[in-house]
Amino acid sequence: MSNAKHSPDFLFEVSWEVCNKVGGIHTVISTKAQTVTRKFADRYILLGPDLSHEGVNPEFEEDPALLKAWRQKLYNEGVRVRVGRWKIKGEPTAVLVDFSSLIPRKDEILKSLWESYHVDSISGQWDYIEPVLFGWAAGVVIASYVETFCAPTDKAAAHFHEWMTAAGGLYLRNRAPYVATVFTTHATVMGRCIAGNRLPLYNDLTKFNADELARRFNVTAKHSIEKMAAAYHDAFLTVSDITANECKYLLGREPDGVTPNGFENDFVWTGEEYYAKRDEARKAMIAVAEACLGEKFAGDPLIVGTSGRYEFRNKGIDIFIESLKQLAESDKLRREVLAYITVPAGNRGPRADLQAHLADASNPIDGSQYKYTTHYLENPAWDPIVNALKDSVLTRPESKVKVIFVPTYLNKADGIFNKDYYELLVGMDLTVFPSYYEPWGYTPLESVAFSVPTVTTTLAGFGLWVDKHREHAGVEVVRRDDYNDREVEQKVAETLLRFSLLDEKHVNEMRTSAYEISTTALWEHLFAAYEQAYSEAVESSIVRTNRAVLDDGGAKTEQINFVRQQLFVEKPVWNRMMVDKTLPKRLHALEELSRNLWWCWNPGARDLFEGIDPVLWAECERNPIAFLDALSVERLKQLEKDSNFLAMLDAVHTQFRDYMNEKPDPKTTTISYFSMEYGLHSSLKIYSGGLGILAGDYLKEASDKNVPMAAVGLLYRYGYFTQKLSAQGAQEATYEAQNFYKLPISPVRDEAGNWMTVTVAFPGRTLSARIWKCQVGRTDLYLLDADIEDNLEEDRQITHYLYGGDWENRLKQEILLGIGGIRALRKVGVKHEVYHCNEGHAAFIGVERIRDLVNHRKLSFSEALEVVRSSSLFTTHTPVPAGHDAFPESMIRQYMSHYPDVLGITWEQYINLGKTNPNDPNEKFSMSVLACNLSQEVNGVSWLHGEVSKDILGNMWPGYFKNELHIGYVTNGVHFPTWIATSLRRLYARYFADGFEGHVYDIPAWQKVHDIPDGELWEERMKLKNKLIKHIRRRYSDPTQVRLDSPRQMLQIIEGIKPDVLTIGFARRFATYKRAYLLFTNLDRLAAIVNNKERPVQFIFAGKAHPNDKPGQDLIKRIVEVAAMPQFVGKIIFLQNYDMELARRMVQGVDVWLNTPTRPLEASGTSGEKCVMNGVMQFSVLDGWWVEGYKEGAGWMLPMERTFTDQHFQDELDAEMIYNTIEEQIAPKYYARGTDNIPHEWVASVKKCVADIASNFTTNRMLIDYEERFYDKLAARKRKLSADSCLLAREIAAWKRKVSAAWDQVRAVDVERVKIDKEAVCVGEKYRFSVTVDIANLRPEDIGVEMVIARQIVGGQGVNVVRTIRLERTRTDNNLVTYALDYTPDETGTFDVALRIYPCNPHLPHRMDFALVKWA
Repeated sequence: MSNAKHSPDFLFEVSWEVCNKVGGIHTVISTKAQTVTRKFADRYILLGPDLSHEGVNPEFEEDPALLKAWRQKLYNEGVRVRVGRWKIKGEPTAVLVDFSSLIPRKDEILKSLWESYHVDSISGQWDYIEPVLFGWAAGVVIASYVETFCAPTDKAAAHFHEWMTAAGGLYLRNRAPYVATVFTTHATVMGRCIAGNRLPLYNDLTKFNADELARRFNVTAKHSIEKMAAAYHDAFLTVSDITANECKYLLGREPDGVTPNGFENDFVWTGEEYYAKRDEARKAMIAVAEACLGEKFAGDPLIVGTSGRYEFRNKGIDIFIESLKQLAESDKLRREVLAYITVPAGNRGPRADLQAHLADASNPIDGSQYKYTTHYLENPAWDPIVNALKDSVLTRPESKVKVIFVPTYLNKADGIFNKDYYELLVGMDLTVFPSYYEPWGYTPLESVAFSVPTVTTTLAGFGLWVDKHREHAGVEVVRRDDYNDREVEQKVAETLLRFSLLDEKHVNEMRTSAYEISTTALWEHLFAAYEQAYSEAVESSIVRTNRAVLDDGGAKTEQINFVRQQLFVEKPVWNRMMVDKTLPKRLHALEELSRNLWWCWNPGARDLFEGIDPVLWAECERNPIAFLDALSVERLKQLEKDSNFLAMLDAVHTQFRDYMNEKPDPKTTTISYFSMEYGLHSSLKIYSGGLGILAGDYLKEASDKNVPMAAVGLLYRYGYFTQKLSAQGAQEATYEAQNFYKLPISPVRDEAGNWMTVTVAFPGRTLSARIWKCQVGRTDLYLLDADIEDNLEEDRQITHYLYGGDWENRLKQEILLGIGGIRALRKVGVKHEVYHCNEGHAAFIGVERIRDLVNHRKLSFSEALEVVRSSSLFTTHTPVPAGHDAFPESMIRQYMSHYPDVLGITWEQYINLGKTNPNDPNEKFSMSVLACNLSQEVNGVSWLHGEVSKDILGNMWPGYFKNELHIGYVTNGVHFPTWIATSLRRLYARYFADGFEGHVYDIPAWQKVHDIPDGELWEERMKLKNKLIKHIRRRYSDPTQVRLDSPRQMLQIIEGIKPDVLTIGFARRFATYKRAYLLFTNLDRLAAIVNNKERPVQFIFAGKAHPNDKPGQDLIKRIVEVAAMPQFVGKIIFLQNYDMELARRMVQGVDVWLNTPTRPLEASGTSGEKCVMNGVMQFSVLDGWWVEGYKEGAGWMLPMERTFTDQHFQDELDAEMIYNTIEEQIAPKYYARGTDNIPHEWVASVKKCVADIASNFTTNRMLIDYEERFYDKLAARKRKLSADSCLLAREIAAWKRKVSAAWDQVRAVDVERVKIDKEAVCVGEKYRFSVTVDIANLRPEDIGVEMVIARQIVGGQGVNVVRTIRLERTRTDNNLVTYALDYTPDETGTFDVALRIYPCNPHLPHRMDFALVKWA
């Protein structure tokens, strides 16, 4: 069979170094790619690892449109890829493969490799596992590509480089056997190990037991997969004869071919440019050397050099230096020699004195610096080059040979030369690479390409290859083996001496010879060896799979047109056309008002829209954008001519413009606010419950109070579900897509008019999200939308549902909110002082802000952490540990494995930011713990919830006790203008408008509610109740809204519900802890209450259960069942599809609001706060806000304390108390009427409720609390830490590092305290306490000691610290410092006393900021 017949039609090439420069293989593949691309065009595909350079890989340009459908198919198979172009000449197609999605399957994959090929992975660590997963994933990608795009007649070959990709070839052999596989080893695992451990590799090669040595050097897994790859690929190649020999003995298989490494020389300058670059390089190298050495060269020195990786022995650097010593000792040397060693080593940057001197020669060189290096070495005492030069002839002043060590990458940014390596290489006269272990050797090849003669050895692949040429005067190949180091040193020294004595003519001959050798190494000459290997591999695969060779039988060239016409029917081309309506110019103000949610809490604006067409307004669900869209042209023309309407429009619009134009106080702290949900209006469905409503109210308040705030959230396509109930009460959740163009949101565009987007690196792809803006009065809310075509289907779903999908989707939502959110603010130019994170959902904001400071302000991670913490507030809204989101480490690793590198920390440090116990591998990554670690301030949302949060989060600070923890609280409030009934607001405004119309509410003014006549207030309350009853009757008359068993049941309900009956409301999310079932504990008691002839009661329920919450849904079903019983029909009603609009009607229209949560599981609860401002009284368990809000005579309560530990017993007791309270207190008070039929006692309670309770629970008071307790304090500290290029932040971080390093050595060596068993302790007497501390290498002021006094600790109970008293420093004796206190007790009782040692620094904001503790 001829080779041409077996040439592959498709070629895949896989390497860890595709688009990822690590070493020489990157050069091999990137230079060869130009030749391969010319031959294969787009049928040549390179595969590399997607190592997530935070979405930006400088070598890779992604093309999201390329192969999009195929990428989606791959995603379904569990592999993610990015497709684009490698940014090298020829721009070949590159596929970057994300292997992190295979991490959860690693054991299954490694097991498969063992079962199929006996690859022994048992000892493999992550540096083995990750490349194996990459190789496997690359195999999956190739198999999928071949299946999708290749015809049966096409021949495909896949070429895998090094053991890191070998799993791909092994995968294909099993799963896609028709793909020919080629494996190249550039240097064997064992060869590197043997050479690196100074064993005689070449002499004893035939004697080594490679498997045994692999165990000894702990590389069994890598050696095993390399050995099996050599055995089980269709062609096994290597790059030089020397490595072929290694393979024969160490891998047990001789390679099928040797394919020498070539390169392209198009980067080499020619003509005048070449000589100009050479002169420039020589001048630079001589100038730097003279500056370092402090002396001038007498003439033009011979410049010699070596370079490459810093492998002192393997690369022959030791030989080079020794040969220079011999040269310096030679009395035949006439010319000065300048030797440059350019190998990257640990350094701390360029020498400042050298930089200054090179910029201005009058600046002196610092004589105390090591003169033979251009950069500060990290560890000069241990450096092999420094030690080789030390006290040698090369450091003597009279030596003709001078050495300069450049320990950095030459990448135009080294700080001394500011050139790349080639820009120095061109100026050298000779290079020396006397390698001991060099499978190929690119450095001598690069040298000869620049016409610089070079010295190499017979142990370098390149050296052996050159030796096969007849003429190679430009390359000296020195024979080297395991034992002839001295001989090699001498030979190199002789070569250098001989070269130094050559005249110009002979030097030029050698330079020409060197260049000619390089031209024979061009890929155009060497690629033929690869073509031969690929053909042989295809032939081998045909034999292996025992298949006939298919050809196309000429079908590719024949055109059978009538068949083609039948197969390819042209499809119509559809273009979408958006037909919009433009309002008449005179009505443009309506458009402007509809686009800002200000209208929804300003009655004048609401009435304006509703007055145009009340029926249509209701049909459009009070959405003014949809409403204006639906208005007829005739109606618009009428409005244009309606002078009354236009006057009202102008008045409202003027009020709006005046509001918007008011400038905030420049001293006000600026806030960026993050939340997963916002309840602003029922038409914008991006909320589900309390958290969202609270966030929406807060934005409205920030606008009213004119606090500069920008908020960030997600724009959900489907939002939260619409609820329908079957006749039996089973909840059916339906999701309706929102039309974003009918919502009060608009795209954010840049100056060029392009829609702004943010990107976030995800495994194997980049997530894009559009930025929308929602105007909430003067507050801007930015919403991120991932449901766009740039993203793959699974990523488009990120913003489909609020709290929807699995845990992985939740993590993706939280990454988008936190990281994408900060990027969105940066993109739109928002720079605020304080960042407020609501729940752990947005905790990644801190990580992204640190990344920005590390990258752009050049702070270290710990310094950036100080700045970020100083301006961060975390508010937890969750009263139970299970409510705090936590993700398994494997999932975090999958999405964020690149972050530690970007932040400059280890993976362990990163993952521990989300753990309370860093040593527990099974602990999940908690978003709340992350938020606490990245925030200076933490708070709960009511006093009780603050206390509960201390219990939940307290184990983060184990040295401190609950009542010492720095966790505060701000009790939630509600936005008064949103939730107050319009008619009531107008009534209040007549009596105490000054109470709520300014930026700061005047709470004492609310007492004037007592001035409202009882009759007037009662009349308003009854109007609101009638509106609710009418709404309920309307709902129950509409079969689309309510499903009932029969029309008779519908009539019973409509007639049964009455406005004059005491009405108790219960509406909220149906979670079991809300205990909606409590009322139904004793149905006979309940029937007696609702059917009482003199004092009847009716109950109205509403609420949704989460679609995954079965117990919650069962509760709803039970209520519907009870409501359908004959004794309860029309007396107990369940209203379906609870949303903001229904909530407003209920909190305004019922008489009493019932709330029965399990204590203390209600974090705050705001529905009751909405009620009290409307004169609806609260009957609730003392939990959440009601602990602070309850006032006797203005509502009712169930006690906070539990009577029974058994919840079932407690429920029974609470139910009896509810029945009793309704029968004995609530109903009698409601029905006690005067002669005017007004319940004066009830109305008095309503007034007390508004004056004493409602006034204190508004978002106005809440926002003021946040400013006073948190925002202003944080902003001041942020300014302090950021001043002078973050000087104080740097100092604090350095101090914490110092203390942390010494803390293990800090210990109490002597303690003096009261012996309670020896003497009685009396009030008023003095008692001596002292502690002597070994403070290690810290300063005495770095340590504090205090006495902690707690109430007597009874087993199992928490510690209650009553006070702490600091001990003063009394004596310092070197590292031993004594702290003492004369304590005088001032109260009697039994106390427990302990002595606590802690780090002390006046710049810390509080003790939890650095909570190290020891006890004496």
